[in-house]
Amino acid sequence: MDPVRDSRGQVLAPFDPKNTPRHVAIIMDGNGRWAKQRWLPRVAGHRAGVAVLTPLLEAAGEAGVEALTLYAFSTENWSRSEYEVDSLMSLFLETARGKVPELNERGARLRFLGRRWCLPEDVQEAIREAEELTRDNDKLDVYVALNYGGRAELVDAARRMIEDGLSPSEVNEATFASYLYAPEVPEVDLVIRTSGELRVSNFLLWQIAYAEFYVTETLWPDFSPEEFRRAIASFAARSRRRGGA
Repeated sequence: MDPVRDSRGQVLAPFDPKNTPRHVAIIMDGNGRWAKQRWLPRVAGHRAGVAVLTPLLEAAGEAGVEALTLYAFSTENWSRSEYEVDSLMSLFLETARGKVPELNERGARLRFLGRRWCLPEDVQEAIREAEELTRDNDKLDVYVALNYGGRAELVDAARRMIEDGLSPSEVNEATFASYLYAPEVPEVDLVIRTSGELRVSNFLLWQIAYAEFYVTETLWPDFSPEEFRRAIASFAARSRRRGGA
């Protein structure tokens, strides 16, 4: 692996692999601004953002990350223009056709989080096919948050518990977690947000309770494996007390 450098080009001290985050979640922000800076339509920024995925997954695997969650489309994104939403759905289908076989060859297991039943039928079918094709892979778990909202996930979990007839005495943190979209995924260790915004944006509200944050001004289409490794090195240098002294 190439040495990790800070923003001034200085090589950072090697970090203990034992401090590598198991689960990294990324808020992929800045596609629209990237396109605007270049006088391009917003969809061009989304398309440029897709190109980041392959080198990112390679860097995650090299760093020893076990799970990676990508915030692709939120429950709030439906408020965007019909043209942009349609373009995003078409881009997802295009990406599924082009990237899923490649990810399968690399040993990645794909899972999708969110209210998938509200997505177009062809998108739902692509999701089912991707999960089926990659279900036995074990090199890297990749979770794609698609039509996802943290509040929606908590509401859906509560609804399922009620439907299952659980009594109040049966509900604790472990029980609640078992009703989330992907109960098997470890809690998030590190959240990376591109484009410099300092907000959670309704992302994995339950899972990030004790997560560390790394925010970069870099817009998502310019996010590089080096920047990812810099975030991992930043995480590894921190002391995580989880409320302790």
